[in-house]
Amino acid sequence: MLGRGEALSRQEAQRTLKEAFSFPEPPVEEVETFASLGRVLGREVTSPEDLPSFARSTMDGYALRARDTYGASESMAAYLTLTGEVPMGKAAEVSVGEMAAVRIATGGMLPDGADAVVMLEHTALMDAGMIEVVRPVAPGENVIQIGEDVRQGRPVLPRGHRIRPQDVGLLCGLGITRVPVYRRPTVSVIPTGNEIVAPGQTPLPGQVRDINSFHLAALVEQTGSCPIRYGVVPDDEERLKEAVRRAVAESNLVILSGGSSVGTRDLTEKVLTSLGRRGILFHGVAVKPGKPTLCALVEGRPVFGLPGHPAAVVIGYDLFVRPVLKSLSGEQSPPWIERAERTVTAALTRSVASRPGREDYLRVALEMKGEELLARPILGKSGLISTLVGAVGTVVIPEQKPGLEKGEQVVVRLFSP
Repeated sequence: MLGRGEALSRQEAQRTLKEAFSFPEPPVEEVETFASLGRVLGREVTSPEDLPSFARSTMDGYALRARDTYGASESMAAYLTLTGEVPMGKAAEVSVGEMAAVRIATGGMLPDGADAVVMLEHTALMDAGMIEVVRPVAPGENVIQIGEDVRQGRPVLPRGHRIRPQDVGLLCGLGITRVPVYRRPTVSVIPTGNEIVAPGQTPLPGQVRDINSFHLAALVEQTGSCPIRYGVVPDDEERLKEAVRRAVAESNLVILSGGSSVGTRDLTEKVLTSLGRRGILFHGVAVKPGKPTLCALVEGRPVFGLPGHPAAVVIGYDLFVRPVLKSLSGEQSPPWIERAERTVTAALTRSVASRPGREDYLRVALEMKGEELLARPILGKSGLISTLVGAVGTVVIPEQKPGLEKGEQVVVRLFSP
């Protein structure tokens, strides 16, 4: 535990959490497709129909038989009889015969007998009943065939997929107006400490406004979960116990902000141990900032204690809380996506030292110099919220590395937008 024994490595802490907590599959509910953005699919979605359900043109031009244009050129045009037009939004009631063409707009239904569309730019209207074609087309050119986009009965979105804007468009295009999604996890955020006051209150000497619970609630919402923000709980055993007991009963995960440092460690550990058989899983992780991070299981629910410093909050959340919430939401991202998620490579603008034996999370800003992307370290104590506001992401200095050199290429993991 923190203050006496060795802090766990980040990998050991994550492994301990994974082995101790069983991730139940969340319940499934149906929501309107237009309101499903960011939700996670609870079942695979298959296509109820072909998309498109009819062959249609991708260009303004003329529907015709491709073979009637073979050999056409500027010097030797092909002349075709104009036999009609396909009205937009209606079925094609005309057909195309030998050496004939039908006027068609982008998105129009391809008439019977036609197998291609020649672009308007490659034709000229000779008179009301004839066109000339100066460039040949191949069968299927400028045409989307039936089911070319999506085939009926084919899977279109897998279970565990987080719905994006383009997915909403696809679902609506297939006539799917309701989708099965996992219920969002609920997360209780409990700020603790005698020194914390509400943002609308003027702090007295020795007091500070509540930053962390609002910061955490926003992070939770950004991850796709539902935050429940509690009022400030003072450093009182019974009041803290009651708050945690209530939070465990009404949410899937609990975050305590503050109360994990050495000064209040005994109180927090005592409360969490008294409320659950498993108690504390770990307290103290070899990362900077965020060493005092703790995790416990209370009635089968994960409870995290994140340090009071804003920079430590975001690192602890990203390393431990966010992965649990992704699992509780049912999201099933392939490992390579998680590793590559929102990263860029940049050259460090200055050398930075680090103490071996811990992972150091360096906050950085990005800037361009000519065509080179640079990562500028933002140095400052973890209690300064401005170091987060000025940063766009973090660079990890590995546990056994004494630092990074100026000009070294580093991977910057970007904060979510």
